[in-house]
Amino acid sequence: MGANFIISGFSDEIDEQVTKQFAHLNKLGIAYFEPRGIDGANIADLDDGQVLELKQKMEQYGIKASSIGSPIGKIKITDDFEAHLKKLKRVIRTAKLLGTKYIRVFSFFMPQDADYAPYKAEVLRRMKAMTALAEAEGMILLHENEKEIYGDTAPRCLEIIEAVNSPALRCVFDPANFIQCGQDTYPAAFELLKPYIVYMHIKDALPDGEVVPAGYGAGNLEAILRALNDNGYNGFLSLEPHLGSFTGLANLENSDEMLKLTKSTPEKFTLAYESLKTILERMN
Repeated sequence: MGANFIISGFSDEIDEQVTKQFAHLNKLGIAYFEPRGIDGANIADLDDGQVLELKQKMEQYGIKASSIGSPIGKIKITDDFEAHLKKLKRVIRTAKLLGTKYIRVFSFFMPQDADYAPYKAEVLRRMKAMTALAEAEGMILLHENEKEIYGDTAPRCLEIIEAVNSPALRCVFDPANFIQCGQDTYPAAFELLKPYIVYMHIKDALPDGEVVPAGYGAGNLEAILRALNDNGYNGFLSLEPHLGSFTGLANLENSDEMLKLTKSTPEKFTLAYESLKTILERMN
């Protein structure tokens, strides 16, 4: 495997129970996870006591947090922002307790079939406020490209990063999400965002948007990983299989398409891992 690639993943796609998640990560030899679903609750909703309980379990299984897989920014652009900013403060506290500087965020759902342009100023205002909060706390927000949010395509992701203009806002690159938005991943999106990519989500998709294991879709995973390796990338590859539905998925999606999937299982997570491993072995 690439010496500078560290494998992590959304282990709530293994099982709802966090101890079962960790046991399976141990079995695969993965030492990091991206906390999102914790015993049926979202990571952003845990209080200090619950976070410290989680930390104990992490220590018991030798697991560390790569980034907080938060839902921050996955609300409508017309929803109340102040309450959401308060939630980000909670997530920053959680990130500190769990020993990670990274928090995954989004840039707000747009009204269906609407022109995005009228919402640009409000998106940037919110992203600047979130980033200022993170910067003051020594944290780094990782903006994930996602369908139906403002930053769905590479040019709009770049627009956000450049407008905010802070080292406390960087990119998570998710190939499958770009494919689902009709955006070419490589070289187009990758070259545009390359200076700001500090974290990868390992998820692939067919041109029709169906999510498949890494290397089986149109996401150009191998080309992207080779380019990252050549550029001296030193960071996480976080498995986000999405090969099945899981607890909490309904709260993360703007439509119910993903909910039609059969249940996510340890076997599907293993398949996602093995597919990534095959690509990395080819690169050696």
